[in-house]
Amino acid sequence: MIGTGGPARVIAATVDSGTADLPILTPHVALGRVTMLLNPLSGGVGPNAASEASGIFAEYGLEAAIVVLEGGQFDAQVQQALDVWPDALFVLAGDGTARAVASRAGPDGPLIAPLPGGTMNMLPRALYGTSDWKNALRRALEEGAEQSVAGGEVSDGRVRQSFFCAAILGAPALWAPAREAVREGKFGLAWAYGRRALKRAFYGRLRFSLDGRADCRAEALVLMSPMISKAIDEHAGLEAAAMNTADALEVFRLAAHAVFDDWRQDPAVTTRSIQQATVRARSRIPSVIDGEPALLRHVTKVRFIRRAFRALAPNPPTQAAGV
Repeated sequence: MIGTGGPARVIAATVDSGTADLPILTPHVALGRVTMLLNPLSGGVGPNAASEASGIFAEYGLEAAIVVLEGGQFDAQVQQALDVWPDALFVLAGDGTARAVASRAGPDGPLIAPLPGGTMNMLPRALYGTSDWKNALRRALEEGAEQSVAGGEVSDGRVRQSFFCAAILGAPALWAPAREAVREGKFGLAWAYGRRALKRAFYGRLRFSLDGRADCRAEALVLMSPMISKAIDEHAGLEAAAMNTADALEVFRLAAHAVFDDWRQDPAVTTRSIQQATVRARSRIPSVIDGEPALLRHVTKVRFIRRAFRALAPNPPTQAAGV
C-alpha cells in the first residue's frame, strides 16, 4: 500500500504466508525490519523497481518499507529512515545518493546496503560484485554480514565529501567515464569522453603533500580505499597513486592502461600508503569521487577514515575489478 500521512511515499512489502519454500535469509545478521530508499529516476533503477523490490522482499518473508525518494525532500526522508533504525537500510539510487546515505549513517548507524542503481556503481560493485541491483539485493539478503567499511574524506574548505572506493583528482579524472563506457560496450560514448579528456590532459599539474612530506607534482592523484586497493592492507590507510605524464604519447599509453588493464603497471604511476594528503592547483581541480564528478577548490585535503560505515555485504565483500 502507499502511505499518504507524511512527506514520503512508502510502499509496504506484504508477506505471502502461504509460501511453502521461502529462500533462506543470511544467518549472520537478524533481518526483521528493513527499509529501502529508492529513486526511480536513477539510470539503473527503472519505473517498476518499487514493485519488483517489494516482491523480492516478500519472497524472503520480510516486511519492508520502501520509501520513494522525492525532489526537495531527500534530507528529511533519509533522516526519517535512519531514525527508524531498521535492521538494514537498502539504498537503490545513484552513486551520489548511496554515498550520502552511507556517510550520514556513519560507523554507529544501521547496516547500509547500497545497491547498484547509478551509472558507475563503484561502491555496490565493490561490495556485491554485480551491476544488477536484483542480484545484489539477493546476495545481501542471503549472504550478508556486518562489514566495517573504511574510506576517505575530501574537503576543499567549502564542502566535505566521503568516498569509499576512490577519489581521482586532476584532469585524468575525466578518463573514468571513458573507461566505464568501454566496459559497457558504448564505444562511441567512450570516444567522446576520451576526446574531452585529451583536451584537458595538460590542464595543469597538481602539487601535493602526502602525510606532511615535501610537495611533489603530478598530473593527477588517485586515492583508493582498502576495499578496492590491490596494494595495501585493510587498516593501512589509503593507497595514493600519482600519475605523471610528459607528453601526448604518455597520455595515450596511460589512457590505454586506464581503460583496458591495471593502470598501476604503467611506469608513469607511483603508489604508496598514506593517512592524509593536501592537494593544490592554480585553479579548480576536476575530480571524480566514487563515480560522481566534482569540481574542487584549488586547495583540497583528503584524510583516511578507518571506520566509515557498516555495510550489509557478503563476507568477505566481493572486490571490484579495480579503479
